Parts: sequence; structure tokens; C-alpha cells
Amino acid sequence: MSTAKVWTAGMLVIGGEILSGRTHDRNIAQVASWLQVQGIRLTEARVVSDDMVAIADALNALREGYDYVFTTGGIGPTHDDITVDAVAAALSVPVVVHPEARAILEDYYRDKPGGLTEARLRMARVPEGAELIPNRMSGAPGIRHGNIFLMAGVPAITAQMLDGLTGELEGGAPLLSETVGCWTAESEVADILREVEKAHEDCQIGSYPFFRDGRTGANFVIRSTSREVLDSAVDTLCEALAEAGRDFTPGGI
Repeated sequence: MSTAKVWTAGMLVIGGEILSGRTHDRNIAQVASWLQVQGIRLTEARVVSDDMVAIADALNALREGYDYVFTTGGIGPTHDDITVDAVAAALSVPVVVHPEARAILEDYYRDKPGGLTEARLRMARVPEGAELIPNRMSGAPGIRHGNIFLMAGVPAITAQMLDGLTGELEGGAPLLSETVGCWTAESEVADILREVEKAHEDCQIGSYPFFRDGRTGANFVIRSTSREVLDSAVDTLCEALAEAGRDFTPGGI
């Protein structure tokens, strides 16, 4: 049995616009994909409104359960961007203006209309004791406080912040994956999937059904941190599907 530590993360998506349906979240997928490459598994994601108590409560719950916590949204210049305040409250520390963040914003807005206004200066506020996460796109940095990472809600800016963190977090082996597609209802091959997974320690198989061109099918995504285990599981699954007379396609459909 494997004894290697599995590094995990929880994620908190902040914003009433997500819950109202006005904005579709894209950050969960990109943060999850980035974490996998770092050898960290996103295990839970929560979505909360722009509410101090809701943010603080959710953050504290996630902090207790995971090695890392990522938040997206609510660190902009407007009055309802309250993530920094809520995180500071959860950590029982004051909010301060980070001198380096202020210098970054002063430089960024020096030649822009209006300059560094009081509203824009809000983006230099951090929970006391925080470090900065670089952001080459809009100047305003992300925030790191221990194992908590506060990131923008705009996906393109979040991507820049993730890039700035690449290689900075301790993690395990990256999670590898392969896909096998099959023109069958997933329920008809459930026993096969179960047996293949059972026979391969440190391997998980996800089943994702679809209906296309009048036909029912499913893509089976096999995941493992071991290339050897992954390849063996894929070969075993393909052999079992062939023996059962199922029309399958390595690489997915």
C-alpha cells in the first residue's frame, strides 16, 4: 500500500454574481488543472456570496481540512470586494496596506488616467503578515498568507497569478490521466470499471456519460500518479471491454 503523502487543496469561489448565474465560473477548472501539475489535488470547492461571515466561516472550515486553500474573487477596488477583510477576520489579524503592493500600484497607474486613487489603493490592502503573488497583467498582486492564496476573480488574471506560483508550493507526484471512450451506457460496464480499479492500487477511474448522434456513450478517465500503474490499468480496461464485445476508443470519444 502506498504511504506517500497526498497533498490536497480546498477552494473558495467568492461572488454573488456566480450564485445568481450572471457570471459562469471558470476558475475552478483552471485552478484544479494547475494544482494537478503541482502534485496537489483539489478535493473540495465551495461558492459563497459577498458576505463577511460566510467567507470567514467557509475559509476556516477549508483551512482545517486541506494543506492549501485558494480563494478567487473579491479582491478588487470596489466597496463590495471584501475578501481581504473577511480573511483577516478569520485569521484574527488586522488589514494593512502592503508597502510593496502600494509601490507596484503607484508604478502601474502612474501614466493612467486618475492615477492611484483611494479606490485603486484598496488593492494594496492585505491581512497583516501576508506576502504578494505576482500579477503581470493588471498590476494588482494576489495575496499569500501561509497556506492561503487570495486570487482575482477574472480568470485571465488568476492564470497570471498561478503562473507566478508555479513551482513554489510543496506537493507530491503529479496526477497523470488517460481516457478511454466507449459506445455503451456506463451502467453496462460498471462491474468492469470496478474490477479494474480494484486491481490497480493508487488508481481511480471516473465515468463521464454522454449522448451524441443518437447514441449513448461514456468516456472513462483513468488517473494515477504512477505511469506504470496508469498504463497497466488502461491496458486492462481495454482488454476487458474487448472481451465484453464493447466498441471502445483509446484517447476518448
